[in-house]
Amino acid sequence: MKKDIKIPEVKDVHVAVVQEQHPEYNTQDWNAYIINNSDADLETVLIVSQGYNDKKMTPPMRHTITMLPARSYAKIEYLQEQVLELNNTFKVTFFKDSQMFDKTYVFRKNTINENALQQLPLMQLKGVLVK
Repeated sequence: MKKDIKIPEVKDVHVAVVQEQHPEYNTQDWNAYIINNSDADLETVLIVSQGYNDKKMTPPMRHTITMLPARSYAKIEYLQEQVLELNNTFKVTFFKDSQMFDKTYVFRKNTINENALQQLPLMQLKGVLVK
């Protein structure tokens, strides 16, 4: 039975964390984004994020994006500074061309920092990317 189940590989969908200036409070905030760098729209995007280490665990945060068009991105959530000291997972499930895809993106503890910034696809910004 298990051998008959085909789990497709997720390609061209990424999670990135970007440091941006908050327009109202004039602070530098870390925000997580999902990037759809594929040629197809993503439907019913479900994201569950959580931070953890050996001693701490944040409550899971759940997000839904009804439609993420091809070659676009959307903000997932704001990340507090204390959460960056934890491992952060983003479990992403979505439908593309009527098929379900699933992938877990992991930012290891302390890897979200200014030294890890790189150019991000589509966003014209620098951030920390997990493919």
